[in-house]
Amino acid sequence: AARGLVPPTDGDRGGRMASGLVMNQDLSKILNELWKADEHRMVPGVDYKISVQGKAGYVAAGSNNARDCARRPLFSYVNEDRLRSIKSFAAFTALLDNYEMSTGIAEVVTPEEMAENFHFLDVILETKVMQLAHQYLVSKNLTSTSERGFRQHLYDIWFQLYSRGGRGRDSSGFEHVFVGETKRGKEIMGLHNWVQFYLQEKHNHIDYKGFVARRDKNKPDEDDQVLTLQFSWKEMVKPVGSSFIGVSPEFEFALYTICFLLSTAKVSRELVMVDEFHLQIVVYRHGKYIGSSYPVLLSNNNTPLE
Repeated sequence: AARGLVPPTDGDRGGRMASGLVMNQDLSKILNELWKADEHRMVPGVDYKISVQGKAGYVAAGSNNARDCARRPLFSYVNEDRLRSIKSFAAFTALLDNYEMSTGIAEVVTPEEMAENFHFLDVILETKVMQLAHQYLVSKNLTSTSERGFRQHLYDIWFQLYSRGGRGRDSSGFEHVFVGETKRGKEIMGLHNWVQFYLQEKHNHIDYKGFVARRDKNKPDEDDQVLTLQFSWKEMVKPVGSSFIGVSPEFEFALYTICFLLSTAKVSRELVMVDEFHLQIVVYRHGKYIGSSYPVLLSNNNTPLE
C-alpha cells in the first residue's frame, strides 16, 4: 500500500467520495507530518501482536446480546516494558483509573488527579508530535502562541468536566474518548483507545467479539493500525467501535485537538488519508469541549464501513 499522503485521483481536492465529503488535503498533510513524527508509535508484530479472528455479527443498538466470533483476545502480546518506559504512555496509563464509568454520577477530581492531568500534558508537550500540532494551530490562529497558554487550552477542552444529562458534571472529553463510560450502566459510550482496550481485556473486563467490516471488505491485516471492532465491556456490548492501534497518546491528542479546533460544527467529519489509511475523522462538540472523537476506517471503494 502507498505510504504517506496519496495524491488526488480525480476531481477537486482529491475527489468527491460516496459520502459526499471531499478529501481534506490540508488536514491530511499535517496529520501525515504527525504520523511521521510519532516516534513512540508501537510497531505491529514487534511491540504488540493482535488476532482479528472472525467477523462480528449485527447487534442492534441497546442490545447486549452479541455472538462471540473471536474466541481469543484481540491482543495476544503487548510490550509492557515500552508502555512503562515511554514517558507519555506511562503518564497516560496513570490517568485511566481516575474516572467513574457511569454517567449521571458526578466526577470528583482530586488535587492529585489534577496534578496527574497536567503532568501528562507536560510530558506530551515535550514531544515532536505535539510541538508540530501547536505550530500548526498557531498558524491558523486557533490557540495561544505560548506553550503555557496551549497547555491550558488542552486542559480545558479535554479535562474540564461537563454534564451529559445527569445531575452533576459527570463526563469529560478525555474520559469519553480514552477511558470509556456508560449511559446509566446500560450502554457503552466512547472507549476509542487501544491501551485502555488492552488493559481492560487483560483484566477480563473486555471481551473482543470480532472485527466489523462491509460484506465486500477484506478481513483486516494484523498490522493495520486502525480497526473497527465489536466488544463487550463489563457485560455491555459496543456493536461498533473504531480505534487507532499502536499509536502514541500524543498522536491521538494532537489529531483530535486539531480536528476539534478547525471546526465549530456540532459534529465534524473530515475525510483524510493518513499513511495508508483512508479515514473519516469524526469529532462531536459539547459546547467548548470535546464530546467524542474517533477514526472511521473507509474501504477501498471509499464507502464507510458499516
